[in-house]
Amino acid sequence: MYLRNIIPVEKTTVLAVDDNPLALRLLESMLERKKYRVQTAVNGVDALRVMEECGEEVDIILLDRIMPEMDGIEFCRKVKADQRFRRIPIIMQTAAGKPQEIKEGIEAGVFYYLVKPLAIETLSSIVEAARLKIHKYREQRKRFLELQESMTLVQSLDCSFRTLGEGEKLAVFLSQFFPDPDQVFTGISELFINAVEHGNLAISYEEKGQLLARNTLQEEIDRRLTQPRYKDRIVRVSFEKKEDGCHLITSDDGDGFDWQNYLSVDTTRAIHNHGRGIAMANMMSFDKLFFNKRGNTVTGVVWSR
Repeated sequence: MYLRNIIPVEKTTVLAVDDNPLALRLLESMLERKKYRVQTAVNGVDALRVMEECGEEVDIILLDRIMPEMDGIEFCRKVKADQRFRRIPIIMQTAAGKPQEIKEGIEAGVFYYLVKPLAIETLSSIVEAARLKIHKYREQRKRFLELQESMTLVQSLDCSFRTLGEGEKLAVFLSQFFPDPDQVFTGISELFINAVEHGNLAISYEEKGQLLARNTLQEEIDRRLTQPRYKDRIVRVSFEKKEDGCHLITSDDGDGFDWQNYLSVDTTRAIHNHGRGIAMANMMSFDKLFFNKRGNTVTGVVWSR
């Protein structure tokens, strides 16, 4: 088992890759002002060399698409195929902004896609969202390693939680009962976040984007958790091992939502600073993911192999 990229380094490190020297200097300057440590590379081949030499320090990759020798798409595919680095968030910034080009980037493993010319505020917000995601993953991964003693005798379990903190702990715990805990626990966590934020607390997609841009999402979550309308709402979770595989059912007390639009990463939302959680769970964690008609209950299945 690879143990790189688990324990966060003291400072968040961004690998910036661009064949334009001026653009690279501007990125480096902006990131350093935001207190990031920056590694640079001038194309995909150079970036792969950096990853081999010090990839264990890289938290985020900020990647140009059109470069000589090896373009951003090929580099992205190689990184995502490498077990050591596949969880590192990749932000692609490019002038290639046609829907088919965005779709190609998403299929290569890009979850943050920015179209040039870049607004500094947008880039900063996306990088911060990626930083929070990778550090959250690594904190959960650390706890997973601490709990890695197998719990294979458990056949079924019923749980409930109310807050995001409780949900994070439960996601780490429940992942232990799946054949590949590392595969599922990020997806479980994303489903739990959706159940709290969009389900029980009724924070809409648009509202979350605005709150993230203002860096006030957690403040709003804490506020709603104390309001009479929301304070008694809980998320109910059932786990069961069946002949065909492991089933996880998550239900919230919200009004539901239009889940059909979120099972894959829509190209129109590819530049947003959120909105990939359910798609990530569907694409990376579960063999089958389906909601009830209302959208407040979701079942994730990992088939028996």
